Amino acid sequence: MSSESLHAPRERLSKETIALHQAITSVMEELQAVDWYRQRADDCDDAALKAILLHNMREEIEHASMALEWIRRNSPDFDKHLRTYLFTEKDILSVEHAAEHGGK
Repeated sequence: MSSESLHAPRERLSKETIALHQAITSVMEELQAVDWYRQRADDCDDAALKAILLHNMREEIEHASMALEWIRRNSPDFDKHLRTYLFTEKDILSVEHAAEHGGK
């Protein structure tokens, strides 16, 4: 349960903080499932089962992406950084350098 990993008393947290925690926890769980399905598929000798496992992995990627988009829409900090780094073609550290130094 996501509330088990709260680091402060629930009653002292805002509804926004709790919702963000739930979304972050969900993304973490979905990505963990992606990893598990991928490993199982790589280890599987049955072609039909492997196809099912890879299908399931892709479903988990979809779920993680949906939750990540919710986070982006509801957290200005995530929105800023995701807009900076996602869907770029340049070296990631070069993108960071440009973002931190006004494009220079």
